Amino acid sequence: MRLALFDLDHTLIPFDSGMAWTGFLAGQGVLPADAPDTYLAWCRRYVAGQADIHDVHRATVAPLAALSAPQLQALLQAFQAEMAPRLPADMRALVAHHQQQGDLCAIVTATTRLVAEPFARLFGIEQLLATQPTLDACGLPDGGIEGAPCHGPHKPAHVAAWLAARGQALQQFDQSFFYSDSASDLPLLEAVSHPVAVRPEPRLLAQARLRGWPVQGVSRASGL
Repeated sequence: MRLALFDLDHTLIPFDSGMAWTGFLAGQGVLPADAPDTYLAWCRRYVAGQADIHDVHRATVAPLAALSAPQLQALLQAFQAEMAPRLPADMRALVAHHQQQGDLCAIVTATTRLVAEPFARLFGIEQLLATQPTLDACGLPDGGIEGAPCHGPHKPAHVAAWLAARGQALQQFDQSFFYSDSASDLPLLEAVSHPVAVRPEPRLLAQARLRGWPVQGVSRASGL
């Protein structure tokens, strides 16, 4: 019995899903044309330690409160169609390989569930562990986060809770894989039997070399 876990941004996809979503909404006229620049500024503040994951999450989903539920669903369907050609063939093949082996597969991402779900569907991965947004009275994201974000140090707990709900535990798997690009994911990378660095940012590349972990793809110049 094997487990295969995948980070989303810069791992399964070679870009930031929040930026892609923000750019898509700006292109649809839902957000101002400069919204991607504002989102990028928040990301840079986060990398610099001047903002936390709650701030970036809020920048991604808070503007959606002005939409109706049907409008949001229509936008998500259009976003999924626009993202489909951007999925890398090598990562689609990697996921397919694990699925063909009968491995239990899941995406484990800090991305808000709203934005991550279209990518999970495109990759054909049914299990998704993502940051859960709080909802307003109309069932729309209000910018908050329910519980702990599915980020960095919290990812092992999210995985443990998910497996426990299935009557399983990480230690029960003969082999467990986690694919990630970021050093912020070291807690979960250290928890599995087969950590893999994918297009790693410099800090993770250094750790992967030090620990003898396999590296896939070309290292990125920064954490963005």
